[in-house]
Amino acid sequence: MRPPRSPPAVRRAPAAARPPIEVQATPAARLGMSPAQFLQRYWQKHPLLIRGAFAGYTPPLAPEDLAGLACEEGVLARLIQRRPARGGGAERWRVRSGPFAETDFTSLPPRLWTLLVQDVDKWDADLVPLLRAFDFLPRWRVDDIMISYAADGGGVGAHVDQYDVFLVQGLGRRRWRISTDPAAPKDFRDDVELKLLRRFEPTHDWLLDPGDVLYLPPDVPHDGVAVGPCMTLSLGMRAPSAAELLLDLAEHLAEPLGEEQRYVDPDLEPAADPGEIDAAALRRVDKALHALRALDDAGLRQWFGGFITRYRSAQAARPRRRALSPREFERLLAARPPMLRNPWSRAAWTRAGRQADLFVAGSRWRVGVPLAVSLCAPGPIALPTRLGAAEREVLRELVNLGHYALLRG
Repeated sequence: MRPPRSPPAVRRAPAAARPPIEVQATPAARLGMSPAQFLQRYWQKHPLLIRGAFAGYTPPLAPEDLAGLACEEGVLARLIQRRPARGGGAERWRVRSGPFAETDFTSLPPRLWTLLVQDVDKWDADLVPLLRAFDFLPRWRVDDIMISYAADGGGVGAHVDQYDVFLVQGLGRRRWRISTDPAAPKDFRDDVELKLLRRFEPTHDWLLDPGDVLYLPPDVPHDGVAVGPCMTLSLGMRAPSAAELLLDLAEHLAEPLGEEQRYVDPDLEPAADPGEIDAAALRRVDKALHALRALDDAGLRQWFGGFITRYRSAQAARPRRRALSPREFERLLAARPPMLRNPWSRAAWTRAGRQADLFVAGSRWRVGVPLAVSLCAPGPIALPTRLGAAEREVLRELVNLGHYALLRG
């Protein structure tokens, strides 16, 4: 007998004034509402189950393709096996990291395991259409698409994420349980490698079919378990912590400072007590940190553009073996070929007056706004019809650094 499509809630938290937690998508509204309504009502506020958001969607990778990718050097992959609790003890977990061998998969049991592969969008361009479906979000906020394949009963345990995530059901069915209780405990078990919750009491319990999407804001306890073999595509966001931002900003500000720029006290007076850090000393410390106080909007823009386009990047582009000369590049560019950005080279831009600062993999170039918009797009890039000499030189540099490639017919 087919299980119910949406099992009754286990226990619901007080409703307060929350919007509906489950909606039905339509051809005109993939989110079950407009993007503006979703961002206003749900984004970083409430979970949302969207039935039929990608009706008829088939993942571009078969399970065998995902397993093959997990065997490649440089691919971030994990195998997670769950072992049920025995004799009143807690369930146990085994975690292995790739790259794997084919025998690692042939020796697996028929149930209770999951393969997770990160950054699959960087390895398979056929995932670009799925990324484009989320273009209502800034692209620089999107981290990666992780794909999990799970045998029956497979999962990674109850946990919380510190970033927004869209869980797209690709193949098969997965049971998701979440907790919307603001007082839900968040302490972790200390006997497993994974950061699993010590206690998990769900408030909602659903069965997702292919094409359904579950959106979870940060810090929502959740647990997904495969009901038969299934594949789930997880679109995760980049959410640097305040500590990461401060540390990188401090390094950015300190980089141009010379050794001669130090704490100084030419106005020093005899100490009332040699062990005291007095008010005058603290004023001098504040003066020594003038670089932090001098950070203006332009400086903040330049730092953050570089930071966010290199943040959490697992690999870097390789420069061309032989750099294109200006004459060679102009000859190739004359045919107006489309360009393709290296999937590991993240790009974003900010306005700089009438022009744009283009950031690619942490570095900055000044170009026109139309060119910046084009170079930040996924998939084949159609360049603007009019490019100045300086912009063409920027393009040549980006191609020679390996960040972009000209697609020849």
